[in-house]
Amino acid sequence: MAEIATIARPYAEALFKVGGVDKSALAIEVQALADIAGNAQLRQVADNPKVGADQLFDLITSVLKSPASVTATNLLRTVIDNGRLSALPEIATQYQALVNASSGVSDAIVYSAFAIESAQLAEVIAALERRFKRKLNASVVIEPELIGGIRVVVGDEVLDTSVKARLEQMRVALTA
Repeated sequence: MAEIATIARPYAEALFKVGGVDKSALAIEVQALADIAGNAQLRQVADNPKVGADQLFDLITSVLKSPASVTATNLLRTVIDNGRLSALPEIATQYQALVNASSGVSDAIVYSAFAIESAQLAEVIAALERRFKRKLNASVVIEPELIGGIRVVVGDEVLDTSVKARLEQMRVALTA
């Protein structure tokens, strides 16, 4: 989806420039707006030509759990007025990447076959931070088909120590 990424980039960069001091809090607000904008039912309402921009804006802001900041509401208003509501999830993703880059942090997704307790997760994150040489914001996704072990995705880097990956390596070695 290079086209959506191209559309979203200027919005994310502009938001980053005017975001103020607490960019992390703004990232949370923008992600909440993106989650709402990504809803299939809302997309049907947004695509209806009988629904005006003000009605759509009011609908989205009424769904928010807490009132949004002026910066977030200005972004929402601009995106709706320009007919770019479908780009809001990508704007949130790119904005988060800019915030992470400025603070030296990367997002990490830890795929595990089983739930990881918080103490174990802290140890895993500490080891991963040493391995990737940067601070990580980790989230855990349970993926039973891994059988055991973990697979970690940090940006475009992947560390796969799962049983599934090792079995696949053995299969390739035996059939070669």
